[in-house]
Amino acid sequence: MISKLNYLDPHKYNQRSVLMLHGLGANCSSWTLQFEALGDMGFRPIAPDLPGFGSSAYDGKGWSIKRSASLLAELVDELEVGHVDIVGLSMGGVVAQQFALDFPAKVRKLVLVSTFSALRPSSLSEWVYFFQRALIVHLLGVKTQASFVARRVFPHENQAGLRKMAEEQIASADPRAYRAAMSGLGLFNSTGMLKSIHIPTLVVSGEDDSTVPPGRQAVLANSIPGSRQVIIKQAGHALTIDQYEEFNGLLLKFLVE
Repeated sequence: MISKLNYLDPHKYNQRSVLMLHGLGANCSSWTLQFEALGDMGFRPIAPDLPGFGSSAYDGKGWSIKRSASLLAELVDELEVGHVDIVGLSMGGVVAQQFALDFPAKVRKLVLVSTFSALRPSSLSEWVYFFQRALIVHLLGVKTQASFVARRVFPHENQAGLRKMAEEQIASADPRAYRAAMSGLGLFNSTGMLKSIHIPTLVVSGEDDSTVPPGRQAVLANSIPGSRQVIIKQAGHALTIDQYEEFNGLLLKFLVE
């Protein structure tokens, strides 16, 4: 159905592997600011492009969160790394949950960033935003969507470079995969299954996340046994970039605990 996944593996000789899953429209390079910090601490970050994003091709015969998790499990087996820590942002966090539910024996620790168990807007402005996204991607295409989303994720004037980077990444996604992924995310609901995840879990949220508010993310921390939520101040949806130093510190502390 979907061709072999492209991935970055910058510290392949380190022993403890960390599977890093990007958000909707992004690609494996979105984790660049984490690679050095993880490598210096002896971790092996492995960042794949999910099907239809970055350099991972999509043949148009079907895209689903469950299938993406299965392909990642195959990648873990092919690399012969045993079990992995998983870090997933937004869409990547949803795929990470599915991976943990379907392949728990392969997961050591789970880090869920700017993500959700069910995408259910709690305010009129959130409903309007997601309706606009659905309308734009189906009527005007991914390139127009790219500009709209990039402005939402990086709204400040001093983030012009980050907006441009986000626009380019989103615009390069396969439109069929992007639309299917949006539908899959809208239908996803793991809430009733979270109690069955018995994996040490950290939920990391941005105080200023206008895409998935921290309160929506709190459902994860309140439902996964033994998990906890940390909220980073002055951070948005892409907190791994706009507050990367604080995020890296939290990530490393949790992984070495």
